[in-house]
This record gives sequence, structure tokens and C-alpha cells, in this order.
Amino acid sequence: MGLSFRRLSTLMAAGFLSVTACVAQAGAAQVQAAEGAQSAATPRPSIVRLDSGRIRGQDDGTVRTYSGIRFAQPPVGELRWKDPVAAKPWKGVADATKPARQCTQMEAGKQIGGEDCLFLDVNAPAKPTRTALPVMVWLYGGGYTTGAGSAYDARRLADEGDVVVVTPNYRLGAFGYLALKGLAGSGTFGLADQLEALRWVQRNAAAFGGDPRNVTLFGQSAGGMSTCALLTSPAARGLIDKAIIQSGSCMLDWVSGTYLPIPGMPSFTPYSSLQASQATGHDAAETLGCAAGNELECLRAKPVSELMKVNDSFASNLAYGTPLLPLNPSQALREGRFLRVPVMSGGTKDESNGFISGAAQAGFPVTAESYPKLMEGAFGADADAVMKEYPLSDYASPGLAWARVGSDRAWACPTLAGDKAMAARTRVYAYEFADEKAPNISNIPADFPPGAQHASELPYLFDLGGRPWWSLTPEQWRLAGQMVGYWTAFAHTGTPKVAGAPAWPAFTKSRGTVLSLKPADQGGIGPADYSSEHRCAFWSRLSS
Repeated sequence: MGLSFRRLSTLMAAGFLSVTACVAQAGAAQVQAAEGAQSAATPRPSIVRLDSGRIRGQDDGTVRTYSGIRFAQPPVGELRWKDPVAAKPWKGVADATKPARQCTQMEAGKQIGGEDCLFLDVNAPAKPTRTALPVMVWLYGGGYTTGAGSAYDARRLADEGDVVVVTPNYRLGAFGYLALKGLAGSGTFGLADQLEALRWVQRNAAAFGGDPRNVTLFGQSAGGMSTCALLTSPAARGLIDKAIIQSGSCMLDWVSGTYLPIPGMPSFTPYSSLQASQATGHDAAETLGCAAGNELECLRAKPVSELMKVNDSFASNLAYGTPLLPLNPSQALREGRFLRVPVMSGGTKDESNGFISGAAQAGFPVTAESYPKLMEGAFGADADAVMKEYPLSDYASPGLAWARVGSDRAWACPTLAGDKAMAARTRVYAYEFADEKAPNISNIPADFPPGAQHASELPYLFDLGGRPWWSLTPEQWRLAGQMVGYWTAFAHTGTPKVAGAPAWPAFTKSRGTVLSLKPADQGGIGPADYSSEHRCAFWSRLSS
């Protein structure tokens, strides 16, 4: 079947959005719940002085919350498609009690947010401390086309882990990743926003009790891919002291159909060469009627609604071969050209389940008839060998069989390869979130078990709408507490060591331990037989 590139890119974005849209909706519910709780608890005002002026947040006795803090000037007009510029100083006391606007994106078929979106939120413990606290900076996922820092309520991390958590927005889609010949910053404006947020942290962490010399960057999905990319960016030196990469290894690699089971689906990675990104930009400009040689001026004059017509084309357009990313991040990892900081790295056991189910709901189910065709499209002459390794008879449905192929080939084994590359030069702690009964974050139908699908670990770390959206069992809440402990202990010391929780050995060349994170009623936390379960030796032989 023939599909236009634009249709393919729209489906690619839709795959990421199948889970992140639920996160965004849960975030909105959390904001409403928080507003109701605030009016009932009557929190005290909390004023801090930043380098740009004073802000007024809220202190409820447990956590101090500051929302909607501007960290860069509005990237509009002549600043559209320019690197971010630090926020201008203001007079008086700016309100920081409500979440600010999200960056422009689509949600449920409607355009939301706006270009003036470079804001961040801060959560910090309310109790005084004699020593400066670690700072954790969160980068949200969403396929580079959706998401917002305000959707991730970090109160539990701040309170239970005794850390300061910063959740910034960054530009998305065409606004964050447009590339054109001659355009400075091409393909990396969203990444530049993340760097500007990290610079803001250096200047302002102390105002919240944070230590600018102890900053952990962490993110999931596109946020994890951005985190991994930033480890390879010369511009990030001195800004990152530790990193946590969740479902975002630099080495992720989706061969045709392993991301979405669509015949003709191109292979792709989280990053794009500058030349390919420029080609996408010029195609988008042509689609919108901009003449060759006048693309930038023409696009800057376009209203947001026009640009949204091509927005999904930029779902995987973060460009390397650029000043911020000189090398493909996967190459940089292999060659050891990355920051030598402690790293936690992992993903979920059943990454592909939500994507494959979502594709079925969109009209692209995997069937017994299409399974061999998908194999041939993805693996060519090796299709029979892969079919033999993953026979349909071993799975409850063809969709689950293909989801296992995708989870292993595109996600798990590349993540393992990335961990090995990093562990050769720095300290690495590897994990796999494996709760087979995790919240059904992407609303997979009952006939397709969600398992530990992509993004299913997020409710264990953040409050994404609370119990009305996802309820956890007592055993899952215990796991959530252990995970918050691991994540924040790593931010404190670079070692995820928590009293009362199982030991987490470092991942080394001689001992490639991957810690499985699951509730006690499923076996509890312990070493995973990771390489064997995901058939990484098979995939390594196939690619050699």
C-alpha cells in the first residue's frame, strides 16, 4: 500500500500520542484537583527572588510550588526559529501559582497552547534545610510534538526524595525542529530551549534551596532521547552532573514496521541528519506555498494555524551535524564522546504494546496474513530467521507477537547496547520497569494485554491526575515509593541506594546487571534475565 510521507509522519506522531495524550489529559485533571485542594488547605504565599525578579508561589507546609515561571523571552515574531533568549527582568512580584501555557500542539484534533510557552514549574520541599538540595530537571515525552512540564506533578519526588524538581516546557514540532539551509539553529530549537532551562537552573537553583552543582537531567521517551542527546552536546558541559534516560536510549532504532505495523513505514531513529531535516523543512515550506529561497521569511509570516498543517512532519527531526549535536548521538556513544557523568538507563518491558494496539485501532491490525509481510518488509532476507525465533504459535495473537518483536529489536536490545557503550567510560545503573499489571496508560482495549507498555512507569514517579485516572494497588504503591527512592537517591549521590530496598549493582562489562522493577506479588525487585528475555544475542548475530 502506498502512503505519502506526510501521512506516515502523522501516523508516527499518533503512535507517540497514544500514550502521551493520556498523560496530558491526566495533567489537566491534576491541575483541577490541585486547585481544589489549594483552596481547601489555604497554602501560604512563598516569595523567592530570581535573577530576573521576584515570584510568588505557594507553600502548603509539605511542598513549595512555583508554577508558570518564564525562563526565556517569547519565541515569537523575529524570535520564531531563533535560539532562546533569557527572560527580561520584571518589576514587582510575578504570580507563580498557576500553570502557564503549553507549547503549540494538537490534542484530540484541536490546536492548544501557543508560541509564548517557555515557562517552567518548580517543586521544592517546604521544610528548611542546612545543605543545598539536589536539583532534578525533567524533560517530558511526546514524540517531539506534544507534552508540557506542567502535566507532571512532582510533589512526591520533592517531598519523599528531598529534592528540587524543575519541569520546563520546550518548543515542539515545526516550532522546535524546523531546519532550512542557512537558518542558524536548524533542527535544534527545542534542544536549545532545554539547554536554556538548564542555564536558568544554574542561576536560580539556590533561590529554592537547590544546588546548581548537583543537577540531574532526566526524561522519558522524546524527553529521554533529548536527555541522551544532551549528554553528547558540547553545550551541555557544566550543566549536567547526572542523567536518567527512560525509554530514550541514543541507540533506539526502528526498522520498517517495528514502530507501527504499516507496510511501507520507513525505518527511522530518534535523530535526523541536518540534510534530512533541511529536506523536511523545505518540503513543509513548499506544502505551505512558500517560494524557494524565501522560505524563512514566508514561514515567519504564517499564522500558527497554517504551520500546524505540517507540524507532524517534525516528529523525529532533532538534527545532528549541528553546533549543538556535532555527531549522531548513537555514534557519539559508541566513540565515547559524551559527558562522563553517572547515568541511570532503562525502559519498560513491553514498550511496543501500546503502539501496536493503537495502530490496530487506527485500522492497521497485525494479522496472521500480514505478519509474514511485516517480517519481510522489516528484515528482508532474514525474515525467515526472525519468524522462526518469534513464531505466531508462541503468542496469544499476531499483534502481541509483533509487539514482542518491536519491543526486543527496536527498544530493549538497542538500550542494552547503549548501556554497554556508556558503561565502558562512566558509571551506569540499568533497569527495566516490568509491572505486567501497570496502569493502562494508553487505554489499550481489554483484548490486548497492555503489560508494562511505553510510559507505564510514569504514574509511579509523578502524579498524573491521581486515582480518578490510575489507581495503584498497595504493592504497586510500595514499588512507586521504592522507585522514587532510587531516582532521588541517585540525584543525591550518583548511586541508587535506598534503605529497605534491594541493592542495585552497577552495570559493568563483566557484570551487565539490569534491575527488574516490579511489585512483590510479581516477584519483586531483582536482577532481570534481560539479554535472554529480549533475545539480544539473536539480534546481535542478525545485524553482524
